[in-house]
Amino acid sequence: MIRCFLYTLFLGYNILSLPLQGQKMPKWFKIGVQAYTYRNHMGKDPDKILDLVRDLGIQEIEGGGSGNLSDADFLKKCQARGIDVVSTGCDFQELKDNPSKVVARAKVLGVRMVMCPWIPHQKGNFNLQDAKNAVEVFNKAGEILRDNGITLCYHNHGYEFQPYMDGTLMDYLIQKTEPKFVSFEMDVFWTIHGGASPASLLRKYPDRIRMLHLKDIRKGVKGDLTGGSGPENDVVLGTGQADYAKLFALAKKNKVKHFFIEDESDNEMVNVPLSIAFLKKIIPTVK
Repeated sequence: MIRCFLYTLFLGYNILSLPLQGQKMPKWFKIGVQAYTYRNHMGKDPDKILDLVRDLGIQEIEGGGSGNLSDADFLKKCQARGIDVVSTGCDFQELKDNPSKVVARAKVLGVRMVMCPWIPHQKGNFNLQDAKNAVEVFNKAGEILRDNGITLCYHNHGYEFQPYMDGTLMDYLIQKTEPKFVSFEMDVFWTIHGGASPASLLRKYPDRIRMLHLKDIRKGVKGDLTGGSGPENDVVLGTGQADYAKLFALAKKNKVKHFFIEDESDNEMVNVPLSIAFLKKIIPTVK
């Protein structure tokens, strides 16, 4: 524990001591956060956490009400602090059985993006039939959402990179879903953990990836296709395996709409400010 604390202090000194040239962020990039980052705190004191989000200079949030906090109250609290709620999550089964309920929730929150973060499957054995079932659900629900002014995005979780033909089942999901109805939210951590390259996906599918979850994976970690990993492997942006200089250049070129820091470590209160410092250093340099 002491070694971890000392390392965090060292890391913070090294990131924050770098000259933050061009602190003003360009118009194409707004700092966002996925509400799950504060999963251990939001339910206890949402006002305190949302004050923190505002004070960190975070402009956008992906999330919604939880526990005793309704979606309407979550939106109201965010609006009072100048934080834009731009996306929320939904459950796969709900998309399948009751997409109109997903639409209704999105309208309460005022969001135009809804992401689904998981496709049900046997752990470590995501297969072609799972992918086919997901394509059918996403296309049907995506059309309903589209007709209501909402974009459905699938958020990858690493297990989709099972080899399939000349590519992976992630390629199958992207190629078989209808672009008019389905887009994607690429999670940088889980893409790397699944053995893929975030930059390669952005190059291959420049018009399909609309949002990014900004996360970094600890150096030396070798991923797998389970879609699972420990919190110790989630590290401050810019300190892990992700090549964010290359990634942000492609994201800018592709006109990715939203970027959300999602910290799944057990040290989010320290890590998020350090990740923001990294973003303020690197984003103004992106060509």
